[in-house]
Amino acid sequence: MTGTTPPRKFPFLKRRGDGAPSPAESDGERGLGASLEAEGATDGAPGPHGDGTGTGEGPTAVEPATPAPGRVAAVRDGLLRQGRNAKAGLGILADRVIEIAPRVPVRDLQTLRAQFPGLGPEQLADRLVSGAAHGTSTVGASVGAAAMLPVPPAMPAELAAEITAVAAIELKLIAELHEVYGQRPEGGPTRRAAAYLTSWTNERGIDVVRPLTISTALSGPLKRDLRQQIAKRMVRNLPNLVPFLVGAAVGAVMNRRDTRKLAERVRKDLRAAQVPWDQLPALPPLDEPGPPSTASGATPDALPPAPRDDRPT
Repeated sequence: MTGTTPPRKFPFLKRRGDGAPSPAESDGERGLGASLEAEGATDGAPGPHGDGTGTGEGPTAVEPATPAPGRVAAVRDGLLRQGRNAKAGLGILADRVIEIAPRVPVRDLQTLRAQFPGLGPEQLADRLVSGAAHGTSTVGASVGAAAMLPVPPAMPAELAAEITAVAAIELKLIAELHEVYGQRPEGGPTRRAAAYLTSWTNERGIDVVRPLTISTALSGPLKRDLRQQIAKRMVRNLPNLVPFLVGAAVGAVMNRRDTRKLAERVRKDLRAAQVPWDQLPALPPLDEPGPPSTASGATPDALPPAPRDDRPT
């Protein structure tokens, strides 16, 4: 076969009419890698840094989805409504505590010494603190037992009932401690109730020598401070609602501890201005208004008289 044209190496590759090699021929000349690269760039599939359009451009920034304005407004309105309801609930509970404060039965010093004969001021104060701690512990255990099977709608009512009962017991304790240490506030039942509420709210004893430190009005700043104190008590009493009788044990321990801590702070202040029993002047019973205060020049604040019955008998 001398003089004949040797066969082509790739007979299936053909040239186009313009003399330029076809894509298949060019790919064949460059190798298999170039062919695969060309397919990857033209088949519309996303490249290593592509966005799926096959253009070779960088990734397109995707904006985060923003909630609808109506949904944001609804959430904001719900939070504001809950805040207003909580504030209104605290105000109602504060009004309830203010209402029961003048009606809490308090024993005067003569009655206490007759019921606990032979005890000095400190021993008598210890007895009063132990009795009050036992009472608040019982209240905490009762509320915790009632929350054994939790019912969410009833939880706020249970906390309100516990705080009201504990406040009444501790107000009685504070009033009787003032009697034991010879620090009875001057004035009628309403004025003394305001003084005891101030002591309970601030967790301090009343300085009867400085009457200006006593909030004589059962509203305004005293009510605001009372709401704050009640809010703190509600937060501390939340573990009392743990189910399966765990809250009963927790409530009993926490209430006993809080009552003893309050009593210790009040007694510390009252000891600094304690008046011995043999130097105390003759004091009227607690259900009668005391003498006017000479330091402030104010008249005693007593409860309004009962309405007269003018009907013929």
